[in-house]
Amino acid sequence: MDALRVRGTGKPLVGKVRISGAKNAALPILCATLLSDGASRLRNVPRLRDMETTSALLRFLGREVTFDAPEIQVAAGSQVRPEAPYELVKQMRASVLVLGPLVARFGRAKVSLPGGCAIGARPIDQHLKGLEAMGCSIKLERGYVLAEGPGGGGRLRGAEVYFDLPTVTGTENIMMAAALAKGRSTLVNCAREPEIEELGRILNKMGAEVNGAGTDVIHIVGAEPGKLAPFDHAIIPDRIEAGTYMVAAAMVDGGDVVLEGAELGDLEALSQKLRAAGVEITSEAQNIRVRRRGPLRSVNITTAPHPGFPTDMQAQFLALMCLARGESVISETIFENRFMHVPELQRMGASVALRGNTAVVQGVSKLYGASVMATDLRASASLVLAGLASDEETEIRRVYHLDRGYERIEEKLAGLGAHVERVKGAEA
Repeated sequence: MDALRVRGTGKPLVGKVRISGAKNAALPILCATLLSDGASRLRNVPRLRDMETTSALLRFLGREVTFDAPEIQVAAGSQVRPEAPYELVKQMRASVLVLGPLVARFGRAKVSLPGGCAIGARPIDQHLKGLEAMGCSIKLERGYVLAEGPGGGGRLRGAEVYFDLPTVTGTENIMMAAALAKGRSTLVNCAREPEIEELGRILNKMGAEVNGAGTDVIHIVGAEPGKLAPFDHAIIPDRIEAGTYMVAAAMVDGGDVVLEGAELGDLEALSQKLRAAGVEITSEAQNIRVRRRGPLRSVNITTAPHPGFPTDMQAQFLALMCLARGESVISETIFENRFMHVPELQRMGASVALRGNTAVVQGVSKLYGASVMATDLRASASLVLAGLASDEETEIRRVYHLDRGYERIEEKLAGLGAHVERVKGAEA
């Protein structure tokens, strides 16, 4: 397995970094290509493991996929296989997003229960509840979801679906299913992330009628079978990658980084907290500029569904608060197992006490280099950020997690003046 070696020099990050396309927008949109024939083209796609995994899954399902970053082209193949096996789905939880399109298009689907980062249970009960409301029969058998349209494989029916809690992938799965369902569907208590809004744009381009994507109520009128068209679309910038580099710029006093192609409007909750911590953030054309001048102030955060503070930025912000003056309280309300980075940060000298779903952080004057282990995607990023602010060398192992969500992170950080190198085949 690869590792990253980060040598803290005490020097701030300075320069410009280009933000890649949003992984969490590209994944459902790639799955939406199952709803139509013809060739669809997706641009501004990051070269990530999750993109490779999704491409492999689509090929298994019978699609012809050409991935030459930053573009992916998906065309209909000669035969459809509406089955997503465990060997592919276990690598990435978002693979469950093929469930809605498959059953909507082909009347049936067999999809393995999902895998991905070990940050909590993340059940798919809301996905199944929505499909059942649209006339699907659902069985769980030996780790697989077996879904069948009405009457043994017929067309889904438009329905009102009320989510018990906002769920990003659940909202996306039911949106795609509704795009081919007969009649009108109303989805209530939806997730409101920008990636949901982006999927709505795609479904409208294809020929469905989607209104309200990005709000808590979405109305969809399904297209007739065979009427959804392929598309050509450039993906929005990755707000979590942008947020991670915003925090990276603030890790050492004097940081001054311009994020090219980032959308400040999608990062309002994070921006507010960074400003409260003493970080200067400005919007310049299509860019965001982040500057730190002076010591950090402690700030409390509580993760919440969008537009609240994103759980995908909790680990990175916690690493920043390890260096802030005073005490910070970090509360995690989305996933029950998302503080696995804390023991690794403690190895680097951080003072953090865990109390259930809350971390109490006492700021320290500096962090120390250490050998640490990545446990999930965003935890990996937090350890890299901590390494930037340490006074020694830090080796982060098992960075295959990192490669799922950050394109060329060592190259981008090096371009800002960081000393980061990838070590091939490092021992686990």
